[in-house]
Amino acid sequence: MLKLLLSLSSLPFLFILVLVFFFCRKRPARNDELGDIESKEKKRDGDGEEEEEESEMEDMITFSGGEGLTIGEILDAPGEVIGKSNYGTLFKALLQRSSMVRLLRFLRPVCALRVGEFSDVVQLLGCIRHPNLVPLLGFYAGPRGEKLFVHPFYWHGNLAQLIRDGSGESHRWAVIYKISIGMARGLDHLHTGLQKPIVHGNLKSKNVLLDRNYQPYLSDFGIYLLLNPTSGQEILEASAAEGYKAPELIKMRDASPETDVYSLGVIFLELLSGKEPIIEKPTPDEDFYLPNFMRNAVVDHRISDLYHPDLLMRNNYDEGNPVTEESILKFFQLAMACCSPSPSLRPNIRQVLVKLEEIGK
Repeated sequence: MLKLLLSLSSLPFLFILVLVFFFCRKRPARNDELGDIESKEKKRDGDGEEEEEESEMEDMITFSGGEGLTIGEILDAPGEVIGKSNYGTLFKALLQRSSMVRLLRFLRPVCALRVGEFSDVVQLLGCIRHPNLVPLLGFYAGPRGEKLFVHPFYWHGNLAQLIRDGSGESHRWAVIYKISIGMARGLDHLHTGLQKPIVHGNLKSKNVLLDRNYQPYLSDFGIYLLLNPTSGQEILEASAAEGYKAPELIKMRDASPETDVYSLGVIFLELLSGKEPIIEKPTPDEDFYLPNFMRNAVVDHRISDLYHPDLLMRNNYDEGNPVTEESILKFFQLAMACCSPSPSLRPNIRQVLVKLEEIGK
């Protein structure tokens, strides 16, 4: 069914959700067409097991900030597809009763655990609140395995877009510093501020959302805990392909605070240099991984490659927190320490925060 949903993503969102509602509520028995679609999806995902006959119970759970959300309001919300992954689809949706715009995340049923297997994780994620973490406002579980998460929508997009657009704001030290220390604070809360610590597991610039004031919000934290082992491993493979995977991380289940710090260091280097985590066209003497590229630049005394030249322009000195080359190099050293090939040599997130606060003085 979800394959059908994704294949129709170009149609109006309301029509798609009507289809979801129709299949899930009005047709308890699959017809031949739906059976063919689901069989093909199972074959594509390598799942040879027969579908369980039992349907799950439909349920809606709300958390702080999501009071008043209803199943009907969520399923009837018009909107548009703004992102896809192997395990789900992101929608920007307008809740008509409240006129609020929300970010809706559908998890593909074939990728997710059954509700009973991750209800504790959902409850944990729903209780996490921090100024630099995307809160979970609500969770919907459908009768055919559909799973939908409701989050706030952030109008300034994500950090990857800011860096790739190359706008002047991405080269302002005040913006870089604000985003960096905000990310570190959010990650510190996950690692040390909860009764049961959570490893982010999928930290990348695309998963750092921004508001109009460039305040960062980490999204997707703990998402791998809600997926089956195969789908969790696909997250790791995607992270490796994009240049964020720590070298020692082989299985997604082995993600750790140290692997999160490595990914954070890569994002720091992105902010500082404006370069991609994977260098598309390196010269024969360069490495295509950004941390290695930076190490080689230090060895070869290519200091100009360590940070974007606009960082030292006059407009950065006119701000309340003026930047110096010494501050930039200290930030670079911290980023490289986070990206150490040896996890034992990386600072923990609390040490990262302390160092950032020193740099900002």
